[in-house]
Amino acid sequence: MLPLTGYCDPLSAHPGGRIAVKVSSLGGAAYDADLVRIVHADPNPAGPGLRYEPVAAAFAGRYPGHAQPVHRGSHGVVAPAPVLSGPFTVGATVWPTRPEAGWQAVLASLADGRGFALEIGPEGARVILAGGEPLAVGKPLRAHAWYRIRARWDGRRLSVAQAPLAPAYAVDDAGLASRAQGDGPPGASGPLVIAARPGNPPSHHFNGKIEAPFVVARAIPEGTVPSRRTRGLAALWDFGRAIGTPRLVDLGPNRHHGRLVNLPTRGVTGSTWRGREHCWRHAPADYAAIHFHDDDLEDCGWETDFTVAVPPDMPSGVYGVRLRTGGVEEIIPFYVRPATGAPTARLCFLAPTFTYQAYGNHARDNFDDAFRARVAAWGARPWNPDDHPEYGLSTYNVHSDGSGIAYASRRRPILTMRPGFLTFDEPRGSGLRHFPADSHLTDWLAAKGHAFDVITDEDLDDEGLDLIAPYQCVITGSHPEYHTPGTWDALAAYTAQGGRLVYLGGNGFYWRIARSPEYPGVIEIRRAEGGIRAWAAEPGEYYHAFDGGLGGLWRRNGRPPQRLVGVGFSAQGLFEAGYYRRTAAAADPRVSWLFAGIEDEIIGDFGLNGGGAAGFELDRADPALGTPAHALVVATSEHHGPTFVLVHEEWLTHVTTLSGEPPERLIRADMTFFETPAGGAVFSTGAITFAGSLSHNGYDNPVSRLLDNVLRRFTAD
Repeated sequence: MLPLTGYCDPLSAHPGGRIAVKVSSLGGAAYDADLVRIVHADPNPAGPGLRYEPVAAAFAGRYPGHAQPVHRGSHGVVAPAPVLSGPFTVGATVWPTRPEAGWQAVLASLADGRGFALEIGPEGARVILAGGEPLAVGKPLRAHAWYRIRARWDGRRLSVAQAPLAPAYAVDDAGLASRAQGDGPPGASGPLVIAARPGNPPSHHFNGKIEAPFVVARAIPEGTVPSRRTRGLAALWDFGRAIGTPRLVDLGPNRHHGRLVNLPTRGVTGSTWRGREHCWRHAPADYAAIHFHDDDLEDCGWETDFTVAVPPDMPSGVYGVRLRTGGVEEIIPFYVRPATGAPTARLCFLAPTFTYQAYGNHARDNFDDAFRARVAAWGARPWNPDDHPEYGLSTYNVHSDGSGIAYASRRRPILTMRPGFLTFDEPRGSGLRHFPADSHLTDWLAAKGHAFDVITDEDLDDEGLDLIAPYQCVITGSHPEYHTPGTWDALAAYTAQGGRLVYLGGNGFYWRIARSPEYPGVIEIRRAEGGIRAWAAEPGEYYHAFDGGLGGLWRRNGRPPQRLVGVGFSAQGLFEAGYYRRTAAAADPRVSWLFAGIEDEIIGDFGLNGGGAAGFELDRADPALGTPAHALVVATSEHHGPTFVLVHEEWLTHVTTLSGEPPERLIRADMTFFETPAGGAVFSTGAITFAGSLSHNGYDNPVSRLLDNVLRRFTAD
């Protein structure tokens, strides 16, 4: 674990608001805490470097340290557990994903030498009665196959059985084992746990899907499938109910309802799914399963060490709680936003925190010796998710069983959302993405005298249009990729009523995500159907559990990014960049102000990210996808190397594109401008690396002048 780390909850607050700071200090070392304003988060010595401004804060001081643990692994807890005083039967329908990886509990109520556990593992299903030896079927289960498993004690004999729902040819994986055993319940006094063994913390976490677990307070005949009418039924949980919540609904007479811990995946196909419906809302009985993982993490649940009380006069901006002990420094970012309806500037920076979350703790398997040497030489952030999976990984990684990670929480340390964090060891520049890369913009805004407020994606989703309506202009970061229906609707309404929007990135407004009030601080993603993606959602699992909406690309939801900002994702390459060349449309009188003071035809053949202003991920205009007919493409990118490829959704066949154009013509970023009703306008750069060029030559360069022209025009009355 890291020697010193923590997280803020929530990520933003307005004047008068409060932010809880949760800290873990390994070994219990005391630490000093203070407040800084994060000005520039890029440690590259070729640029402005890491820059912080100390800010007086009431919480500043020395604090006693304490180590706070991280307990990963999802499970369900039922307390109190069903009472077992005599013969019983317990069971479930299971779809194991790592049956070879040790013993994993399906249903367990073990404490103080009492109770039982029904588990699966290398020898198939097994049962444990406290005080006795385990009894296993002795036949391995197949991964990704459905089985009914059960354990039964009639007062004289103990048995355990497994039966595949779809037997495989020439595979012997059904069976029953039994032995004489006179000792059985009483049951344990603690809770019953689903998908793990009870404990502090729980252990023996299950990997895979569980459906219809049950407890019957008598020995029922082998092969009997319990129902609500089964005599002696103590509990029967229906996971097809309350999907999208942490609640487990018991259909039995005693209402032993439970609650999920660490957010396993719901809205997944169950044993009865045959493809008749693809949305769980239409056939919840076909989705009556939950996919548990031994590395799920929703909320670290750490104690609060101290609270940041935001003073009434604190300027909006990007801040950090700085922690220091024994030569170790940690800076945990947070945002101060203005109160709703009380802007303090004409310009608003929309911090893409949903994207920061989605990529949070992305382990890329690239932290090699050369990369570590660069980090050390630059004094960059020394900790990388490749070395620290204990804080949970990103939605660009997969679980230990190979299934995609569909949830991302901010209630944990996010190692990638730190000043000084390097994503790539790239030779042309800094290799920054996301939070530190967006400081290229906020630093430039301050250097050029553009006053601005900051709000986050979460703020906008919570409050909608009213939060941004007072601003003359809203500007995005370098990669606002993930959006909810709420953030999309708010921005569309904002430009329609006369707001000016500057989209300063690439691959933006790409994935549709969902949130739920049941899970504050968490976003959900289903990587459905197409798109550049790290994993693919399973058939039948394209709809979010949180809101029941179709996941995947906004383009598949009828909202291509071109409809909102004029351009949309078209191509991607390695972390390298080209430049823009002005087009004939740049001479149109409608945009004569755009290139004022700029004589250069080539724009941005320099920069801290990828060596240029137009790189890594590129967006292009396309009238067929919604680019307004009156939009002007004022510059188009060039000089993209052989690593750049067209995105999947642009292909019909291996040689035919959707538009019919040659693929090489679609590998470009289009700098685009268009007006909207009521005096609004949109300006888009269409490239992730654009902001990395702003500070070149002491902020005096064509990229800097261009954006300065845009913002002075867009913030004017």
